[in-house]
Amino acid sequence: MTATATTATVNPVLRVPPAAPAEAAAYFRASLVFHADVSDVAAALAAEGDPGFVVLDSRSTESWDQGHIPGAVHLPTALIAEQADRLLDKSVPVVTYCWGPGCNGATRAALALAELGYQVKEMLGGFEYWVREGFAYETWEGPARRDADALTAPVDAQDCGC
Repeated sequence: MTATATTATVNPVLRVPPAAPAEAAAYFRASLVFHADVSDVAAALAAEGDPGFVVLDSRSTESWDQGHIPGAVHLPTALIAEQADRLLDKSVPVVTYCWGPGCNGATRAALALAELGYQVKEMLGGFEYWVREGFAYETWEGPARRDADALTAPVDAQDCGC
């Protein structure tokens, strides 16, 4: 087979071949060490008892007032170094969130906390997907909730089955 024939038969997805299964398993295991998704965080918070972690909103006060996850700790990223020890227990893992997938504020907050010695995960999707998946949130005016967006969560089921 010639180089031209090989290039023509390989689509853009497989132009770079998948990793070996062991490498893929290590990568995806590592990803789960660093990330949690919105529905898993919501399920853990909704279950009876202590979920074993604290949720941290790393956005500004104006953003917090616009809407935040009930029970979350509000600690803007810029204040983590000076206030984390007063608000958080280093023995309790922290799950950070910011606005959504287009914002890396939760990543910056997670880095700041990790550098201070906290166990931390980032919540994928942030506040945007919390709201889009239909979970309750709080605003400066009180509790709120929107219908689940059918593009992000099942409309007629408890969970997506992931």
